[in-house]
Parts: sequence; structure tokens; C-alpha cells
Amino acid sequence: MSSVLLDASVFDPTLAERVAPDWEKLFSCMQCGTCSSSCPTAYAMDYAPRQLWQMLRLGMEEEVLNSQTFWLCTVCKSCQVRCPRGISISETMIALKEYATQKGINVPTGMQILGETVTTNYNISGDNNATRQIWSENLPQTPLGVRPRRRQAEVVYFIGCVSSFYPRVYSIPQSLVQILERAEVEFTTMGEDEWCCGYPLYVAGQGDRLAEMARHNVQQVRRIGAQRVIFTCPSCYYAWAHLYPEVTDVSGIQLQHATEYLAELLAGDTLALGPVEDVVTYHDPCDLGRKSGVYDAPREVLARIPGLEFREMAASRENALCCGGGGDVEVSDPSVTSGVAGRRMAQVQATGAKYVASACQQCQRTLQEGARRNKIRVRAVDIVQLLWQSICAAET
Repeated sequence: MSSVLLDASVFDPTLAERVAPDWEKLFSCMQCGTCSSSCPTAYAMDYAPRQLWQMLRLGMEEEVLNSQTFWLCTVCKSCQVRCPRGISISETMIALKEYATQKGINVPTGMQILGETVTTNYNISGDNNATRQIWSENLPQTPLGVRPRRRQAEVVYFIGCVSSFYPRVYSIPQSLVQILERAEVEFTTMGEDEWCCGYPLYVAGQGDRLAEMARHNVQQVRRIGAQRVIFTCPSCYYAWAHLYPEVTDVSGIQLQHATEYLAELLAGDTLALGPVEDVVTYHDPCDLGRKSGVYDAPREVLARIPGLEFREMAASRENALCCGGGGDVEVSDPSVTSGVAGRRMAQVQATGAKYVASACQQCQRTLQEGARRNKIRVRAVDIVQLLWQSICAAET
């Protein structure tokens, strides 16, 4: 596929109109290649993003729908923040997934299974949703906010599917609920009344299925009477803050990522912290950083932990490299996710840090696997785990 600009007279806007949120702007693409060079998974795509735009503009529907390019998009928006034309690249990739799904053409089997799993079981793992509190079973003492009898609270901790059902990251919700209890926060969790936020469906091109999840989750929070919902999962946070308002009323409910909430708590000196004598770097999750603009709060929490030496990576904040775990790419091709994670872990290793802290359970899973596969001796953790370690240090 040539990257040479074509005369506008040969453009066929029909396909672009159907799949691109701002198709007229798509026609302004000058084929600079910025999106392709910014994309963490471009190396595995059959067409570079800029080539796909050219095919869209030419109305090459069969070629577009049979491409793997949009199924390998992590929706990290690294391309979008750099596009000189301001094209909604990530949204176009999602729209292409949606169009392919509607047409039933070249949809990965895993994506089809994911859609049915979430809408049937209300979580991404396919487990019985009644077991959604399984992560709390080995806590030394179950906080009141995790017990079934607390049904009214000022704060709801929305845990998310990965932390609820994947043992490798159980320590994230375990750490946060113990921190909240130490800080005497009146909080609760929703147990089986919490459904998947719907974000995995949205990025799989099945956004029409998100509305049911959104309305249910908001209704449950209002039933509890909470004024605030906090999240350790940036994808859940993004869904509530950016997608839910399109399908339901979330007015009157304050939405915060856990690091934002914890930064507020720590500013009030309500928690005693002990030393954690280690070197750490921070990985900005795409859904929290580039897509939601939360950069400072996680770093403020890390700065509060005594003894912790923080080293910034060369690619950070808006320029941070995706971990590879977004956009359901792991469902389409796990090897691509692993490859991107390996690249990010090489950047982590260059800092000399012992820990790479993130604020996302999926990032932790993906980065830890990248470290294992590439034999990099760095441990991936979540910020709430480090904070809980510091609180425990103060109590010993």
C-alpha cells in the first residue's frame, strides 16, 4: 500500500462516513506517519494506521475489514495526542471493530466469547458473580466495608473484574480496603451487585452492550447512598467518567481514582507511614494518564512514602509507553501484549529501580509477565501495595 497522497477526486467517502467518528477530519490526514511511529503495536499490524486511513478514504471495505490492524490497537491514544491533524484515531479503531462485528467479518473468536461472557456472567472471567468478594477471603481481618451487612456508606470502592477474580492481583483490593479502614473511612464494596463496568465491551466494538452495565452500576451506588466512587482500575474509572454520562445520569456522584483519593487522605496526615527503603519508578497507565489526565496524584502518593527513592523513566506522563494490556489485544494476540510489555520493562530496567509501580491492576499483570518472559529482575507492584507496606512498617 503506497503512502503517497492521492488526488481527492478518487476518494470514496462512503466507508469513512460509516466508521470514522470525524470522517471529514480523517480526510485531512497528510500521511506523516506520526500515528504509526507512536503506536506500540504497529510492528505486528498488517497495515500501519496511516495506510488504513488511506484504504478507508478509497472505500476499500473488504481489505479494511480483513485487516488485523484495528484488532491490535491497545486504545492507548499515544498516536492521538501526537496527531498534527487532531484525528480521533483510537475512536476510529473502535468504530472499525464495531463495524466488523456488525458485519460479522474477521471478528476474533475471543472477542465474541468475551462479549457473551460479560453479558451473561457480568464479569470478564466467566466466574459466578456471586463470588466477587473472593479476593477478601484470606485477609487477616475483614474490614467492615467488605462485610455484607454494611449497605450504606459515603464511599463505594468499585473494584473491577481483574482485581476481583485474578489471584495475581488480589493484593491490590486487599491493600486498599485495609488502608481505608486504618484511615477510618466510611466505605463499602458492592459484592455481587457490582457488574463489569462495560469498558472491555466498548473497546471490543460492542459498546451497545455497555448501557445495561452502566445503568445497573449507577443504580446500585445510588441505592447505597454514596456520594463518591473510587477505583483502583483506571479502565473502570474511565468508563464511569467518560462513557457512562452518554447512557445514564451520574450527576451528584464524585468519581476518583484511588490515587487521587489517597493523595487527599495523606495531605491530611491521617495515616502514619514507615520507611520503605527501595528504588521505584512509575508507569503511567494509559486510561489514567493520557486518557484521563491524572499524572500528579500517583506521584504525590509515592513522594509521601518515607525512604522511597523515585526515579522517573525517560518515557513518562503523556509520552509513556503503553504496557500492552489495553484494548483487549491480549484476547486477539497475547504475544503482541507480551512484546510491548517487554519493551516497557526494558525502559524500567534502565532506571535501576527495584520496583515499577503502577496504578492499574492490568498494568501490573502485564508488566510482571513482561519481566518474567524477559528475565528482568524488577517487581511490578501497585501504588496501594507500597502504601500499605509503608503503613505496616510504621506499626512494627
